[in-house]
Amino acid sequence: MGKGVDVPPRAILVDKPAGPTSHDVVATCRRALGRPRTGHTGTLDPFATGLLVVLVGRATRIAPFVSGLDKTYVAGIRLGQRSESGDPEGPITAGGPLPDEAALRDALAAMVGEIDQRVPALSAVKVEGERLYARTRRGEEVERPTRKVVVHRADLVSYDPMTGFAVVEFRCGSGTYVRQLAADLGDALGCGGYCHELRRTEVGGLAVSAAIAPDEVAPGCGVDPLDVLGHIPRVDLDDHAAGEVRHGRPVRDSRDAGEGPVALASAGSLLAIAETGDGLLRPRVVLAG
Repeated sequence: MGKGVDVPPRAILVDKPAGPTSHDVVATCRRALGRPRTGHTGTLDPFATGLLVVLVGRATRIAPFVSGLDKTYVAGIRLGQRSESGDPEGPITAGGPLPDEAALRDALAAMVGEIDQRVPALSAVKVEGERLYARTRRGEEVERPTRKVVVHRADLVSYDPMTGFAVVEFRCGSGTYVRQLAADLGDALGCGGYCHELRRTEVGGLAVSAAIAPDEVAPGCGVDPLDVLGHIPRVDLDDHAAGEVRHGRPVRDSRDAGEGPVALASAGSLLAIAETGDGLLRPRVVLAG
């Protein structure tokens, strides 16, 4: 993520446009903010648009607690054609006859649940120490790794059986390749398919409707990191406990609660994320200086 000037920790919801990489968008935000430490919580392919959660300053330390959230995507899938890349970059080749809507709905229903997904041939996953896309582009035959991923929903929004263009909303777990879902859908239907358009609309409970364009990012924008951690329990600390947490010391856990991360807050701002156990909240990631 790189080093830079020290600024208050912030989280900025950015609506990534098609074209630039996620790294490009983060670099644009970093320049606009005076070059503080900046990062994001989940890559979008260059052709994709939508929600990119950008973390600034010490907020970059909470990235692992956001990157694993479920995500919602709206995918425009072109059936009846295949793409080596799984997206518009191609090369694009012809597929088979287009399915009717009933067959498409059945194939989508079969994708829901925990599945073994083979990573795309043109992905950045490393195989034997080298990026898979590099080996694929050299024409090597490489066994593509598989991962267990979860598809919670695969809802058909619209379908034109004359053109083979389907719009599908997916809600899926972290690490799911939506362009591979599109290719797998085409394979299941016997006609081929690829992801022609892709938009990420949600990360956990965060929505792209609250996001801003990269060129709107400016010093002071964004929200306190606490606002992107609504999925984990929150404990508000008094002044004494807040002072202990700032020095990385544990404080008493007065809750009757189970295990898991807890957001520790003071005056409406995130101080730290703690682990629970033995009646104590032990700071794991401290944001306060």
